Amino acid sequence: MAVVIPTVLRPSLLRAVRSVYGQDLKQRIQLLIGIDQRVSAEECLDTILRECPDHVALTILDLGYSTSVRHGGIYPNRYGGAIRTILSYAANSAYVAYLDDDDWWGHQHLSALLAAVVGKDWAFSHRWLVDPETGWPICRDEWDSLGPGRGIARERFGGFVSTSNLLLKKDACHFIFPAWSLSPFTDGSGEDILVFQKLMQQQHSWAASAEHSCFYELRREVQADAHHAREFAARGIRWIDQREQIGVIENLSAEALRLYHDGALDAAPQKCTSALSLHAHHAPSLGLQALVHWQSGDRAAALTSIAHAMAVDDRDPQIVETWRKLRAGPA
Repeated sequence: MAVVIPTVLRPSLLRAVRSVYGQDLKQRIQLLIGIDQRVSAEECLDTILRECPDHVALTILDLGYSTSVRHGGIYPNRYGGAIRTILSYAANSAYVAYLDDDDWWGHQHLSALLAAVVGKDWAFSHRWLVDPETGWPICRDEWDSLGPGRGIARERFGGFVSTSNLLLKKDACHFIFPAWSLSPFTDGSGEDILVFQKLMQQQHSWAASAEHSCFYELRREVQADAHHAREFAARGIRWIDQREQIGVIENLSAEALRLYHDGALDAAPQKCTSALSLHAHHAPSLGLQALVHWQSGDRAAALTSIAHAMAVDDRDPQIVETWRKLRAGPA
């Protein structure tokens, strides 16, 4: 299994890499990081090297120059040039997955994709849309990166799958890789659309995992695009526009935690419910709700809440601890 991450050394790179290190996949992983241009501090590379687990073979490629037209190179992809193409061919594995340096994966992402791709040429996961300022997942993407023949890009491009959701089988997709270096648009974006279209044009077989295991940051200005804003409004998601609600949600969750520690198991659930009414995927509130249900003897409700919390954020130590505790046995 190989994973390709192009980067300009943004601070978010460390989060992305840690999500690779934390995969539940039992087999060896080759992680290939390609540096297009150094626009941020490099301390994270030392941390990445130091934290690299034994089952991960780490390869870092720094050509010393950018291959992107944006920084003086010749390839029209302005957000990495030929880096993904180069590393796709360099990957010493039958399968290659891709991760942008501002996205991350849930711990089951690669194992679910490998299970899905059996007998197919490529596979993809589903994703959560994430608010970059809070780090909170907003909701599942149910309208954009949905695969062939689905979503808002169906009419224009035949569907769509974003980069960080993809897994390609190398020997089947050998002639797909050059498309990572190109762009269909004047702003240098859209290489993911080209790759998707070539997969469709060459009639490569595909499968989808059942997991929403990718977390995709959606910038504030992109959140306001008509299609996203329409879908958020249809789901009653208001805190992304009414930012004052963020503090309200955090305060309600903190108050619920205080009440729980004080033994007020009758009052704590009300605060959790109030927080979740404003943001249905607020992981701390979901985790605490699971504990309250557990203490109250409602094991089924507790397991439902903690499963939701883990789907949203399996990096939070408290949520992971609660998940392990609740799965271990009866209350």
